[in-house]
Amino acid sequence: MTFADQLTLARAASAPVVVLLFAVDFSGHDYWATILFGVAMSTDWFDGRIARRSGRTSSFGTLLDPVADKVLVLGTLVVLIDQHVFPAWMVAAIVGRELLVTGLRLAALERGVVIAARDLGKLKTWSQAIAAGAGGFAAAGAWGHPVSWWLLLVSVALTLISGLDYARSAPQVLRGQPAAS
Repeated sequence: MTFADQLTLARAASAPVVVLLFAVDFSGHDYWATILFGVAMSTDWFDGRIARRSGRTSSFGTLLDPVADKVLVLGTLVVLIDQHVFPAWMVAAIVGRELLVTGLRLAALERGVVIAARDLGKLKTWSQAIAAGAGGFAAAGAWGHPVSWWLLLVSVALTLISGLDYARSAPQVLRGQPAAS
């Protein structure tokens, strides 16, 4: 297992800790959760950079990286519904798209095709992460919830556009052909 893969695993493993920090009420818990979330999400940038620079990308990392991102970001968005930072419909739209695209990736994998993350998908992930981080700081009282709401609305739009991009390639992928970039 490469160092980049270990960073990806650490990001996935941090998700329940972040959720727990948001959920357990003690002085500054929302700040601690948000800081850990930010540190964990930063590993997404580092693991990709390390893997590409060292020329040691792996199928394991290609598959696990987007899953780790989803577990961390979606867990954070869901727990912030409970904190009344985000409306459930926005988070549900994001979760629905993520499940559908993950299903497409699994169907493609069964046909021997690995769908790598696209640039629009990466932008979508980072917009979700920024909204989740802003939501964490809103939960902590650093600023009002409208800032986070607008950031999440932008993220919902990018999420749906990105989902349409994947849906466009679905027919050829399901026939076992690589998706066009």
